[in-house]
Amino acid sequence: MAGAPMISHVSVGVRDVARAATFYDAVLATLGYKRVYAREFANAWGETFPTFWAQTPFDEKAPSPGNGVHVCFNASSKNAVDAFHAAGLRNGGTCDGAPGLRPQYTPNYYGAFLKDPDGNKIEAMCFLPPSELENLSSG
Repeated sequence: MAGAPMISHVSVGVRDVARAATFYDAVLATLGYKRVYAREFANAWGETFPTFWAQTPFDEKAPSPGNGVHVCFNASSKNAVDAFHAAGLRNGGTCDGAPGLRPQYTPNYYGAFLKDPDGNKIEAMCFLPPSELENLSSG
């Protein structure tokens, strides 16, 4: 399938679909994504295709986040990463890594981590251009 993206979509399990919709509407809007699918059991976001889903588990058992699993969203800028993190905290999420450089990944990797209201770990990241990296390092 040359030319097709590697991942079609990712989903996380949630207990309360409406609460998850409020949280993800806020955090994903900061990255330019919108809700493109809505039902009583699930919502999905993307540009036009439903790429990220928050839904009740298909097996109807309680949702639980996987240890070591997280979903990372691309951000267009440092400001978008910062806005993502702030929107998550305002909408019921918890900090799992404040916005900042993550030089252990690569010198210009800028990211922020949140846990959604159900404990699913999410991240937004961007690669800083050299000029922004210099300003951040010297400030």
